Amino acid sequence: MNILPGRKSRPPILAAETPKGPWGQGDDANGGANGGPRNPWSLPPGARKTGAKPTALDDFLRKARGGGGGGNGGGMGGLPGAPNARALWLIGAGIILLVWILYTSIHPIAPQERGVVTYLGRYSGTLDPGIAMTMPAPIARVVKVDVQNIRIENFPESGTENLMLTRDQNIIDLAYAVRWKISSPQNYVFQIDRPRDTVRATAESAMREVVANVSLDSALGPGRALIENQVQERMQKVLDDYKSGIVVVGVGIKQADPPARVNDAFKDVTAAQQDAQGVRNQAQSYAKQVVARAEGEASQFDKVYEQYRLAPEVTRRRMYYETMEAVLAKSDKTIVEANGVVPYLPLDRARRLPDAAPAQATQVQPAPATGGGQ
Repeated sequence: MNILPGRKSRPPILAAETPKGPWGQGDDANGGANGGPRNPWSLPPGARKTGAKPTALDDFLRKARGGGGGGNGGGMGGLPGAPNARALWLIGAGIILLVWILYTSIHPIAPQERGVVTYLGRYSGTLDPGIAMTMPAPIARVVKVDVQNIRIENFPESGTENLMLTRDQNIIDLAYAVRWKISSPQNYVFQIDRPRDTVRATAESAMREVVANVSLDSALGPGRALIENQVQERMQKVLDDYKSGIVVVGVGIKQADPPARVNDAFKDVTAAQQDAQGVRNQAQSYAKQVVARAEGEASQFDKVYEQYRLAPEVTRRRMYYETMEAVLAKSDKTIVEANGVVPYLPLDRARRLPDAAPAQATQVQPAPATGGGQ
């Protein structure tokens, strides 16, 4: 036998050996029957080669899912058993329950709030601002109420008319606002069902009652402040009777006008009333002046009478002289002495004579000279 250079023949002992697969000697159906590891894709020992039987891989996956078999007490190749679904559900439910207890047991109360606490639906107390703890819900419940916020109710809510009847059978369009806040959180939560609707109904009822007892002129002008005060008092009385825990801060009338259909006529009437009031004020001012003048004259007469009582004759003569002086101050006078009376001489006319002479001279003119005789 010739041996070619560069090539070596295989040893006879190695050539006689059977090639080994990755899972041991041979890749037969038995896999590691000769002592090597078993092929995972082959059938387990003693199993028949039918499509209905599980393979080794199926058995491995089944054990990994914890569906049964070995567990911790299985063979050497088994895996430890995983937690089942029931345990996971219990853990999740415990976490949710813990969060629920913490969320419903700790209550932060703001400075403007108060917390109304109830145990099984019965009032237990009121929480002040801060962090407070109670039993979890549904055993204990806390209702937070803002006691500092001032709520405003406008009447009417839309831009429509709000007509009311006055005492003198006139109709007025009234718009107003009511301001209120919470005074007792306990009563506010338990005594009334719908607090806002209660406040609105009470305000409208009180306003209509007060307006029905005043005249139209009073409602349009000077009586607004009185109406606001009376409405606030009536509202507070009704709400206190209900034990609502609400205090009315104030009532303000924003608009008081006649209905739109007769507004122009009411403006004319208002203008006429203002003119009449102006004339009445002027008359009253003149009357006051006359009365003051008369009172001054009466006071002066009282002073003169006091002097007359002290010296009647002197006072009478003085009054006579003052009166004659006042009467004859602007009249022409002629004084004639009693002894040696001469014939009457109109001295008053004599004083006027120089003024009248030129006028007479102009009236009397000489006759014109006529021509010679025939």
